[in-house]
Amino acid sequence: MKTKVEIPNRLIDEKSPYLLQHVYNPVNWYPWSKEAFEKARSEDKPIFLSIGYSTCHWCHVMAHESFEDEEVAKLMNDTFISIKVDREERPDIDNIYMTVCQMLTGSGGWPLTIIMTPDKKPFFAGTYIPKSSKYGRIGMIELTNKTKELWNQEKDKLFDSAEHISERIKEATKNSPGELLGKEVIDLCFEKLSNSYDSNNGGFGNYPKFPTPHNLLFLMNYYHMNKEQKALDMVVKTLDSMSMGGIYDHIGYGFHRYSTDEKWLLPHFEKMLYDQAMITLAYTDCYNITNNTYFKEIAESILEYCNRVLLSKEGAFYSAEDADSEGEEGKFYVWSIKELKDILDDQELELLSRVYNLKESGNFKDEATRRFTGYNILHLKWKLSEISYDRYDDNLNNALDKIRDTLFKKREQRVHPHMDDKILTDWNGLIIAALSRAAAIFNREDLAKTASKCADFFVSSMEENGGLFHRYCKGQWNISGNIDDYSFMIFGLIELYEATFNDRYLKEAIGLMDEQIKNFWDDEGGFYFTSSNEEEVLTRIKEIYDGAIPSGNSISFTNLIKLSRITGETKYEEYGEKLQKAFANIIKESPIAYTQMVSGILLSISNSEEIVVVGDINSEEFKNYINNIRSVYSPTSVLVAKNTNEPNPMIHELADYTKYQDKLDDKTTIYICRNFTCNEPVTSLNEALKIIGK
Repeated sequence: MKTKVEIPNRLIDEKSPYLLQHVYNPVNWYPWSKEAFEKARSEDKPIFLSIGYSTCHWCHVMAHESFEDEEVAKLMNDTFISIKVDREERPDIDNIYMTVCQMLTGSGGWPLTIIMTPDKKPFFAGTYIPKSSKYGRIGMIELTNKTKELWNQEKDKLFDSAEHISERIKEATKNSPGELLGKEVIDLCFEKLSNSYDSNNGGFGNYPKFPTPHNLLFLMNYYHMNKEQKALDMVVKTLDSMSMGGIYDHIGYGFHRYSTDEKWLLPHFEKMLYDQAMITLAYTDCYNITNNTYFKEIAESILEYCNRVLLSKEGAFYSAEDADSEGEEGKFYVWSIKELKDILDDQELELLSRVYNLKESGNFKDEATRRFTGYNILHLKWKLSEISYDRYDDNLNNALDKIRDTLFKKREQRVHPHMDDKILTDWNGLIIAALSRAAAIFNREDLAKTASKCADFFVSSMEENGGLFHRYCKGQWNISGNIDDYSFMIFGLIELYEATFNDRYLKEAIGLMDEQIKNFWDDEGGFYFTSSNEEEVLTRIKEIYDGAIPSGNSISFTNLIKLSRITGETKYEEYGEKLQKAFANIIKESPIAYTQMVSGILLSISNSEEIVVVGDINSEEFKNYINNIRSVYSPTSVLVAKNTNEPNPMIHELADYTKYQDKLDDKTTIYICRNFTCNEPVTSLNEALKIIGK
């Protein structure tokens, strides 16, 4: 019997793990390229555009059902020129066609399915499509046949529809500037979050329930400005509940992408780098406010996971781990009692079952059958510090540590979920920020070194390649940087500067911001998603929605304010004002959709605080002063250091006002300017802390 020879399609030369998953599909896939569109024109065929990512569960399902199916593939090859796009590689393409999908269907998600003309103008949009019609969804076979029929018989109508949709998209992406926003929109955002808050389980809304850390970061900023206890209470409850639920990996650490239920029990199991970064920021800030070491431990555990699993040999971080292993979602993470009996002794199993709520029949139900699966997800109903168990009162944590270590080693022997090993600049900017803030707040020099090595990888690449690129994979950089790459990396570099006081990182942040303004700025206000030097897909859009991660414009707003205050350059604040005005009207309508941007507005109207510490940055006195200043939660402050051991420090060039700030009486000296007014410099740490804590 002859073995069938698999013939690769045109994706064989790509680097993206997602595209490579489809190399041996019988569908004649093309990457997004001039060749594909020219082929569509010459053969007079519509384009079938499929957008997804390598750790997307329903992308895998659609691939198995349709793209690996000979019958479906033959129909597609006869009807379409088919293009595969990795949304994480080409967020510019994903953004514009996701906007189309949301406009036409009222919702969106991945896999994203678009059918369009060879001129890139869409006339059909959807998400997951089964092989045959079911669940009230048209199937791939029916959709393909119908498209072929319409293309052959009513092509003019399809082109008219595509033209109309394209014009609607261009109109929808325009924005009319408004006036600067203030406390009213901030209070409205807090009110909306309060109304959607789940007081029983933490988080917002019903289910599926996403961590959305920028909501929590806003609430902590709001608490700081208004001393509104409810804001902090919502954060604490949410972070407690998330870390006790199944969305948190109690064995290997890190957070899964979202919870399918309202109690944070049953997650969608993929682990994304951006989630780890943003959630770390939330736990770190909550520790900074409350001084509750539990939040510090969770933040450190997330970073331990990132360093152990996602860290590449280059010092940067991979993108994600899949939800699936061996073809089943979550198989890597769940446990049956039968399996646990072979691993643990009776006493250990009894303790694990009681603390982590395990059941013989399993502790979660199959969504389709509504029956218990026989498998368990480790989760807590109370924090370990609140559990009383006579037999282990003195050494409960030690006993559980031993059990978890046993399970971790056993789990490591399983087939691991697929690793998406591409390195994305934007997501690495976020993890640099998270590592840097944790390094500063927890006084962890090792975390600062990890952040520095990661940042150095990107800085070196910019010097070698003459600019910022979006993706590095298998030794190659590709795809020009977008607004998220610039803004998130600037965010990371500012945080890294404040953690290390290495002036080089501040210089790189300023240089990137100037380049971002040059290539992405719209004279009407705000930043386009793509550079003026790059391909335009339908139209250039300006993204402001703070979804799974904040938008590039929202992060840029905060970057502009912070750089203005660090450097003393008012031009950055002026750009920030224009940016805010550009989106003011849509933010006013629904501030809860733009919480990162509203955090920036809160920062812009709060009492600003510029703190410059002058002295020998390697001295114990200087380090003590810095650590004490950092112990005060103050999101409206910027922290600058001037090293008196350097005869001509770079900070003079970057922030020339520091030229005139020197040590007094040969002691570490602190200069504090607050709300555009400067205090007398002080050498007493206690005096400084009183001013900062006001």
